[in-house]
Amino acid sequence: MNKPDSARPGEKLTNQPRPMTGNEAIARGAWEAGVKVTAAYPGTPSTEILENMATYDPEDVVAHWSTNEKVSVDTAIGASLSGVRAMASMKHVGLNVAADSVMSVTYIGVHAGLVIVVCDDPGLHSSQNEQDTRVFARLANIPVLEPADAQEALDFTRLAFDLSETFDTPVIVRATTRLSHTRSPVFVGTRKEAEAKGWVDDSKKTVMIPGHARMRHPLVVERVEKLEDYFSNSPLNRWDKGDSGFGIVTHGTCYPYVKEVVPKASILKLAASYPLPEKLIREFAATVERVIVVEELEPVLEVEIRALGIEAEGKAFFPRIGELPPELVREGLAKAGLIDAPPAAHDWEVEPIMRPPVLCAGCPHTTSYMALRAIDALVPGDIGCYTLAAVEPLKSIDATVCMGASIGNAIGMAKANSTERPIVATIGDSTFLHSGIPPLIDAVYNNADITVMILDNKITAMTGGQNHPGTGKTLRGEETHAVEYEELCRSIGVKWVKTVDSYDTGELFQALREATEFRGVSVLISNRPCVLDPVKIKGPTLVVKAATCTACQACMNLGCPAITWIDELFEDKHKVEINPVSCIGCTLCAQICPTDCIQPLAQPAPS
Repeated sequence: MNKPDSARPGEKLTNQPRPMTGNEAIARGAWEAGVKVTAAYPGTPSTEILENMATYDPEDVVAHWSTNEKVSVDTAIGASLSGVRAMASMKHVGLNVAADSVMSVTYIGVHAGLVIVVCDDPGLHSSQNEQDTRVFARLANIPVLEPADAQEALDFTRLAFDLSETFDTPVIVRATTRLSHTRSPVFVGTRKEAEAKGWVDDSKKTVMIPGHARMRHPLVVERVEKLEDYFSNSPLNRWDKGDSGFGIVTHGTCYPYVKEVVPKASILKLAASYPLPEKLIREFAATVERVIVVEELEPVLEVEIRALGIEAEGKAFFPRIGELPPELVREGLAKAGLIDAPPAAHDWEVEPIMRPPVLCAGCPHTTSYMALRAIDALVPGDIGCYTLAAVEPLKSIDATVCMGASIGNAIGMAKANSTERPIVATIGDSTFLHSGIPPLIDAVYNNADITVMILDNKITAMTGGQNHPGTGKTLRGEETHAVEYEELCRSIGVKWVKTVDSYDTGELFQALREATEFRGVSVLISNRPCVLDPVKIKGPTLVVKAATCTACQACMNLGCPAITWIDELFEDKHKVEINPVSCIGCTLCAQICPTDCIQPLAQPAPS
């Protein structure tokens, strides 16, 4: 039964479109499809999907943060097998974390609709690689829907649940950063309540032991063939008929770019990148003299189309790196000799203003990395805001591989026995809960001589301030149990554990020396909330007494964006000043100033 209104308080449905980002539209599409259980771990560009799910009525849909992407997928699988529609969302590298579960559920199939939303990041806006989810989907034999704008993001997500149940398969809805964070007009609908089907006992389908999996694999192959036939006849595809000299095959956000550059060309926009609609592609290719494939990242469509015996061209003209904005589409088509070359670029010499990435003013991670640099530690780091400590002026991280890798890297460095430097793995609180606990157990089990610094800023900061099991609050802000890191570490056998306030530089430096002198696994927890999330923290502003500043520039080693050089010199060195708007009054600069020239700004006397 359809509800007459949205579950959002005060919202009224009209026949007028509203602006939505792709992520908002995906959440809306899932809600309209009757999704009951949703889970995710925050990761840009996918974070806002679950944040938007949490704005809907909790009686309609469960929405919660999981400790990592695998747990979110496992949660969605469990809900699906229990007979309710479910969805997990993540960024592309999160799919790696969830891969084991995804590869198995493709054999199991679903009971109620199961959708996995994956947001890729062409252009590396906020990621460590440009992984292409389409390649993974081909490996896993999971269909992939490719929305081109926010309206399709809503429509395709809603459809994905129906396809999942019709073909007994999980379905991936693939977005990219450009789609996730760009607004476009969207017509919304009402919620269609999906009937809860309950659990069905069928162990040959749901228990993936080898004997059952052998029986399921042929069904997966058969399912792909049925999906291929479905997509060949699906109205979701779009065939814009035009000039027969060449035809362009594309999908997703590349379509509007292509349409902008060659609006009168023959264009086949595919709704799904896997499995490909062979029949439709052959029909399209027969109507044009050349087939050009425009796709971001890997030549997935191009390779598959050429495997059909069609002479498709693509990556000879378009890069495999980054996004394909209209400028690059235009250059590629000109390189292929299909359109006139774009006008030559101007010869102006533009010198960009350099702004190196730094931690926020007053960031509690700053002193941790200053201390690590002071003791010349070998530091495998992890994924988070603190990764900025890899560059000047802190420059104290020596390796960063992926989320949760720091502790395992430290174990390998210690076992290599090739350095006299203390080995210290740094990892944020949310990342530690995501994938840091198993390697810490491994370090204790294998008696690795390492120190682990848990940088506890009480939030998932890098993705915008989301709660996690260490904050004591759920996605909806409800009070819950908070993980106690000291108790957790001691329970798995860590003998040396200490918590310090990272704003107390003296105690932090001393505790780090003690931790690295301990033989075996030691854990030092720096405990200080993020200065921006969930609320901006600001104390009395500090000022520099220029008369006593010796231009030693020790405070500049903090990399604090509130501290800048001024023209006044002392022994040919610039003195400094503090921007009162940016300063949050953390006092770190005052603690390390050797001349005590940094003081709180005098407050006016009360009237």
